[in-house]
Amino acid sequence: MLKNSSRLHIPEPGCRPGETPDMSHIKVPPAGEVRRPAEDVDPAEIRDLAWALIRVLDDDGNPVGDWNPGLSADVLEKGLRAMMLTRAYDARMVRVQRQGKTSFYMKSTGEEAVAVAAALALEYGDMCFPTYRQQGLLVARDWPLVDMMNQVYSNSRDRLKGRQMPVFYSSREAGFFSISGNLGTQYSQAVGWAMASAADSDNRIAAAWIGEGATAEGDFHHALTFASVYQAPVVLNIVNNQWAISSFSGIAGGERTTFASRGLGYGIPSLRVDGNDFLAVYAVTRWAASRARSGLGPTVIELFTYRAEGHSTSDDPSKYRPGSEAGAWPLGDPIERLKAHMIGAGLWSEDQHVALEKELDEVVRAAGKESESYGTLKEGARIPASTMFDDVYKEMPPHLVEQRKQAGV
Repeated sequence: MLKNSSRLHIPEPGCRPGETPDMSHIKVPPAGEVRRPAEDVDPAEIRDLAWALIRVLDDDGNPVGDWNPGLSADVLEKGLRAMMLTRAYDARMVRVQRQGKTSFYMKSTGEEAVAVAAALALEYGDMCFPTYRQQGLLVARDWPLVDMMNQVYSNSRDRLKGRQMPVFYSSREAGFFSISGNLGTQYSQAVGWAMASAADSDNRIAAAWIGEGATAEGDFHHALTFASVYQAPVVLNIVNNQWAISSFSGIAGGERTTFASRGLGYGIPSLRVDGNDFLAVYAVTRWAASRARSGLGPTVIELFTYRAEGHSTSDDPSKYRPGSEAGAWPLGDPIERLKAHMIGAGLWSEDQHVALEKELDEVVRAAGKESESYGTLKEGARIPASTMFDDVYKEMPPHLVEQRKQAGV
């Protein structure tokens, strides 16, 4: 007989600071074993893919299986360059934050393929609704680093006029929707944008990214409801990087099932992919984008990856996880894996890689020098205070005219 007693379960991570990292609970299947269904497949026929792990690159860097996208050398090199440039950009911006030139920064180390591969798989006109660590979308779309840095510094050339936190980029021209500090909002926005695109018979689709922790927000479920009901042309990405600030993925439900499986209850095809495998991320994004563009509705994609650095420059991950945990991550580093693939295919070399690293460091250094000439947090030119009254109304109403006069700006 069962005892009539209950207890509260508190999810606990597998290891704590000072302990030896243990990743034995992560099952890494062989690359190439997951089938690639037709793009017009009935979602009910691929429910198992929400628990599988789509991988293309094997341990030797060889592309195997049905999901191999067969990318050209040009696309591979562009992807490698964009990931390396993103990492070099991140490194510099953390250094300048430590120097007090900006207040805040968030790196995407270990997650570069999540954004870069998706950007190359989507069409340039598709609208992206990112969260914090998708600066690779802008880099892959060749958006100027100087403009990104200006936003981080909130300097005199910041197009957003200092109204957003550092790294909360926005670029209509690059199809990069304004980042919000409120978790989950971009999901509902992406679905709404996609519905409007479909209503206008537009061929453009939307893509959104959310952290696994933010799937506990109401916006996540509201978005999936509308996406399913109206068959919105949208790709809904869940970046499961194992940690939401200091809370591990189990707090958001990761102990019980995969995050991809959350799409199944809404009748949405749901895939789980190795987020550190550039080819796999590209292939899955392309599959979902083609499905959306063909009028077949949304797709949920869980990108299984690892946040190698702290949540932000305000976070010390050594307080809640072993310092060596990133090195124990079984799916490796996305840049090193793509590099190994290209070298193995005879498309790249160690010498080329070293040369590119030096070139990109110089690109970032030059961009940084230019951006800092327009001002930083501590010194240089500032955006006029009078701009605080701008950009709300087409024609400024009398009460704002009066307030500006009183402010003397």
